Amino acid sequence: MKTVTLSGSPRASVGKTNATALRAKGLVPCVIYGAGEQIHFSADIRDFKNIIFTPDTNLVNVEVEGKSYRTVLQEAQYHKINDRLIHADFLMVSDDKPVTVQLPVKAVGQAIGVKEGGKMTIKMRKLKVRGLIAKLPEAIELNVDKLAIGKSISAGDISVDGITILHPKNISVISVDVTRAVSVEETPAAGAAPAAGAAAAAAPAAAGQAKPAAPAAKK
Repeated sequence: MKTVTLSGSPRASVGKTNATALRAKGLVPCVIYGAGEQIHFSADIRDFKNIIFTPDTNLVNVEVEGKSYRTVLQEAQYHKINDRLIHADFLMVSDDKPVTVQLPVKAVGQAIGVKEGGKMTIKMRKLKVRGLIAKLPEAIELNVDKLAIGKSISAGDISVDGITILHPKNISVISVDVTRAVSVEETPAAGAAPAAGAAAAAAPAAAGQAKPAAPAAKK
């Protein structure tokens, strides 16, 4: 996983009034936990572009008062109306303890079902996984070359060394679905059935129009 840096300033207090004042200045109240005493700090909301406002998942090196903390983002809270970031929780990580993170899903290759006219859909953009920091990749890459129309890759089909997928095995992650164009091609041409019916109806009519056989000659 890549590492990004976030610079913070210690908070004088952790009350609601202080948090509101920080947000008014464009700062986000934050906390680091997982190493005994919690560390409360604030950071510029613009510095979260490589932490939250990105499809990637990165380690975050938080710097507060000359000290550095290696962390991962655990939770982000947003304003109910304007979706503005209002709080962030970070978890301290170490090499010998597994952590839970959300990793992006990336499709690799070209599905055979797409070549045949199907549409590939990534149903889960990120997967919740657990593993040691050293084992966590930047993304979960799934080869889709053999994925035919109507087929999918489920969480239970995914295997990454040292990583546990924290989703039900039957949940679909990537699928190739039938498009309307493919459905139309597979449907019999309009008029084919009536034509066949007409042909069948024509046979008895033709038989009815046949000339009667000549009467047998009298002996």
